[in-house]
Amino acid sequence: MSTPHPDEIATTGARSVIAGIRAALPGLRRSERKVAECVLADPGAVPEAPIAALAARAGVSEPTVVRFCRALGHSGFQQFRLALARDAAGGDACMISGIERDDDIASLTAKVMDRSVATLLQARRSLDTARIEAAVALLAGASRIELYGQGASGVVAADAQHKLFRLGIPVVAYTDPHVHGMAAAIVPADAVVVAISHTGRSRDIVESVARARGNGAAVIGVTAADSPLAAQCSVVLGAEADEDTDLYTPMMSRLVHLAILDVLAAGLAVAGGDEALERLRRTKRSLTAARGGSDRDTAAADTGP
Repeated sequence: MSTPHPDEIATTGARSVIAGIRAALPGLRRSERKVAECVLADPGAVPEAPIAALAARAGVSEPTVVRFCRALGHSGFQQFRLALARDAAGGDACMISGIERDDDIASLTAKVMDRSVATLLQARRSLDTARIEAAVALLAGASRIELYGQGASGVVAADAQHKLFRLGIPVVAYTDPHVHGMAAAIVPADAVVVAISHTGRSRDIVESVARARGNGAAVIGVTAADSPLAAQCSVVLGAEADEDTDLYTPMMSRLVHLAILDVLAAGLAVAGGDEALERLRRTKRSLTAARGGSDRDTAAADTGP
C-alpha cells in the first residue's frame, strides 16, 4: 500500500502530522508502525524528546525512527519533531502560511498577492538557465512526454499536459501513484518523464522515477535540489519556495512549479519554430469556432500564438 504524498498530508489542516501518521499506518513497515503508535499514544512528548528516547520507547533503532519520519515526507527526525510542535501550538492556524484568523479581506488579499509576486521573483533569480536549456532540449527530442505528480503537484502536471499537447507533442499526465508506477515500468527509452514534487521525498514518485530511469528514459525533476527525487533525475529544476507544507496547504510552491512548466512550454514552442506556431494557431481556430466566433475572430487567431 502506498504512503500518502506529503502534499496530500499537508492539506488536512492544523493536525496534518497526526492525520498523516494515521493515514500512513497501513503502508508502514512493522518497525515503523511501532514508532507511529508510540507517537500517536503521546504526541506532546515527542517535540521535547531526543531521537534516542523515542527509539527506546518504541523498541526500535534510531535509523528506524528516521525512516519513519521520511516515510511521512520529512527530511528527518528534526523536521518531523518541529512539524509536530507546530501542530501542537497551531491548532487553529489558517490553511495559508502568514494569514491570521483575524485578517480582513484587504489584508489577506495583499498578503497572498505580495507573497506570490515575491516568490516568483525569487524563483526567477535562483533558476539556472543552463539547466532550463538542457531540459528543453530533452523535451524537444522526446518521442513522448510523461508527467508525474501527486496531490497539489498533480494539478501542476495536468496543467502542463494542457499546454504541451497543443504543440502536437504526445503527452500524458499521471497523477495517481499506482498509475504512474505502472506507466514507468513500460515507458520507452526515447521518452522523457517530468516528475513534479515540492519535497521530492514521496516514496511513490521516487520509485516510479527510478523505474523510468531503469528503462533508459531521461527524467526532468521539478523538485527540491537536495531531495531523493533529485538524485534520480537527469536534469533538476530546483527553484525553492519558502513554504511550510508540513502544516499549510501548498500554494507558493505550486505557483513556482506552474511557472517553471510554463517556461518549458514556451521554450518548446520557440524550438518548434513555424510548425509549432501553426499548431497553436489551429488549436486557437478550433476554440474560436466552438465559441461561435466570427470570421474576423478566426482571422485574429491566425495573427499569433
